Amino acid sequence: MNRINAEDWYTVTRMSDDVRLISELHITEFYRCNIWHVRGRDSDALVDSGMGVVSLRQHVPLVTEKKLTAIASHTHFDHIGCHHEFEERCVHSAEADLLSAPTRQNTLADPYVSDDIFTSLPPAPYLSSTYSVLAAPATRIVQDGDIIDLGNRHLEVIHTPGHSPGGIALWEAATATLFSGDIVYDGPLIEDTYHANAEHYYQSMKRLLELPVRTVHGGHFSSYGRDRHHQIIKQWLDAHEHA
Repeated sequence: MNRINAEDWYTVTRMSDDVRLISELHITEFYRCNIWHVRGRDSDALVDSGMGVVSLRQHVPLVTEKKLTAIASHTHFDHIGCHHEFEERCVHSAEADLLSAPTRQNTLADPYVSDDIFTSLPPAPYLSSTYSVLAAPATRIVQDGDIIDLGNRHLEVIHTPGHSPGGIALWEAATATLFSGDIVYDGPLIEDTYHANAEHYYQSMKRLLELPVRTVHGGHFSSYGRDRHHQIIKQWLDAHEHA
C-alpha cells in the first residue's frame, strides 16, 4: 500500500461560519473520526483529535489561530491521537485515567488498528503493529452539566455512557447543535467494546432523543438534522426494546 505525504493527510470542510470538519481522508469511513473545530470569540474548541498519525498542529493551521481546548468525546484511539499536542485538554472523569495512561488495549488500538483501516498509509515511519496513543493528562475533568465557555458560545457537557463509560456529547442550546461523539451517528453503532454497557447505552439514547436538535455532528459519518436524529434513535430504541 502506498504512503501519503503528511501535508496531504487532512482536509478541512466548512460546515457553518463557526464550525469546521477536519478529516483524515485516508482512513476508511467506518474508522475515520470526525474532528470538529468550533470557533469562539475568546477561544476555540476541538472535539476529538483523530488518530494522531500526522500532527494536527503542524498541518492544520486552523487549530493554532487562538487558544484552544481539546475535548475528548471518549478515549478510543481514533478520537484522542493528537490530544497531547494541545495545552488544554478536557475529558469526563470516568475516562481521565485512560487519557493519562493510554495503552493499545484500553484505547482499542489492539485489536482494531491494522493496515486494513487505511486506504493509503500514513507517512513513514508509521507502523500499524506499533501504533499507540501518547499520554495526554487532562487539564480539566468534566461532569454532566458542565459548561465549556468559548465566550460567545457555550457547550454543555452531556454524559452519555454506553459506548464507553466516560462518553460525552456537547449541546449548544443557542444553535440547537449537538456534537454527539460515538453514542449516536448516522452509521453502524458500536455497542460491544470491552467497557460498553447496554443499560447505560439505552438510557443515553432516550436522553438524546428528548433534545430539540437542529443539527447533529457525530463522531463518524455525515452530519444530519432533527428528523434523521429522531429516526435513528427511535429505530434503535425499538430494536433494543424487542431484542
